[in-house]
Amino acid sequence: MFSRFLATKSPLLRPAFRSHLSFQRFISQETKKAIEDAIESAPVVLFMKGTPEFPQCGFSRATINMLGQQGVDPVKFAAYNVLEDPELREGIKEISEWPTIPQLYVNKEFVGGCDIVMNMAQTGELAKLLEESDALVPEEED
Repeated sequence: MFSRFLATKSPLLRPAFRSHLSFQRFISQETKKAIEDAIESAPVVLFMKGTPEFPQCGFSRATINMLGQQGVDPVKFAAYNVLEDPELREGIKEISEWPTIPQLYVNKEFVGGCDIVMNMAQTGELAKLLEESDALVPEEED
């Protein structure tokens, strides 16, 4: 249903923090299933504006750059362009209960948007999460 671009738990998202967000949209079962399949398509999944090669907003660009800097393995990464499908764009917000794009998932768990990804990168939490998820490019053996 959605185009996939192959490319290469944050404490801020505890239920108490997210509980103030509410969405009144209701997506179709078909869209919900397609989004769930997308989330399960790779260990690291990013819903973004544009593609990894051509991000269409600064936040998507910053998130892609940060994932690249962290060393995410291209084989373990999938990106979905929400600009291609209005149902995807609104549906992912409903599923995650998060109002903005981009949205990062690691091992089927919602991590957050650009600001949270950047904060996690600064604290080292993102590197730890990606390493624990076996989502980084393997180190070459000597």
